[in-house]
Amino acid sequence: MTEHPPSTSPGPAEPSVGTVLARMRRRAKLTGHQLAQRVDMSQTKISRIENDVGHTTPEDVKVLAEALGASSDVVADLVERAERAHDRMTDWRATPGAVADIQQEVEQLEKATRVFRVFQPAVVPGLAQTSEYARAVLGVTHRVRTGVNPEDSVAAVPQAVSVRLRRQIALADQTKEFHFVITEAVLSNRFGRPDNMPPQIERLRELAGQANVTLAVIPATAALEIPPYHGFELFDDRMVGVDTVNTLLRTRGSSDVELYRLVFDALARSATTDIDPILDHYYHLYLELSLSRRGRPGGQA
Repeated sequence: MTEHPPSTSPGPAEPSVGTVLARMRRRAKLTGHQLAQRVDMSQTKISRIENDVGHTTPEDVKVLAEALGASSDVVADLVERAERAHDRMTDWRATPGAVADIQQEVEQLEKATRVFRVFQPAVVPGLAQTSEYARAVLGVTHRVRTGVNPEDSVAAVPQAVSVRLRRQIALADQTKEFHFVITEAVLSNRFGRPDNMPPQIERLRELAGQANVTLAVIPATAALEIPPYHGFELFDDRMVGVDTVNTLLRTRGSSDVELYRLVFDALARSATTDIDPILDHYYHLYLELSLSRRGRPGGQA
């Protein structure tokens, strides 16, 4: 049977991209599990896409539509509609499922990216995290999310840590550029035990020495051109990602991308790449906290 492209004209009767994909899957007599195996996605992710929960990437739509045997016209139409949806950052609903799913989606985005611009005001960027730091941060995120999504797997945190560390392979690719800007608060914020922080600080120092990495810190005393509202990542100059407590927001809208690039450049002007004195200060601070903790009865902080 020949598929006809769904109408692109706006209107309440227009089925969503997820609905169209779900109909195509049922017509192909495939279960969500079977389709997930065919395209190497989790069944949870397939369910989210079909139910229009969270943001669906045009890349995922293309993979699914092609796997379901859609014509080139149908594929192009669905991808275009997914791209239009990304022009509006309006869906702040919680993304159900394990935190590992979000890590896997970010990993796919990063594979196609050559220049990364990452700003973080609160935590060390994921690409720069040590395993212990990642476990502490993702553990907290998982505990918060399971308050509203108790079905999330207990294995979610180890899976998410594994994917986050796997993503860091990209740092060794000398064809890619990484520009990290963090606030000094990132270093003063504690997650997990204080003895986890000295290795994390040394990891930042190591990355700053790579030819394809720039790491800048906004000192606590710096004058800011713009408030550091939240963290974000620019994938080349084609997409912005904002990682929130309950989901990952993305937009391909050209005006959004341009705005976030201006914000990143403004924040970078308030930062310094002479980071060794700042890193040294927090390195020794956490060493002292670690020694103090060990000297207490039971080693409690």
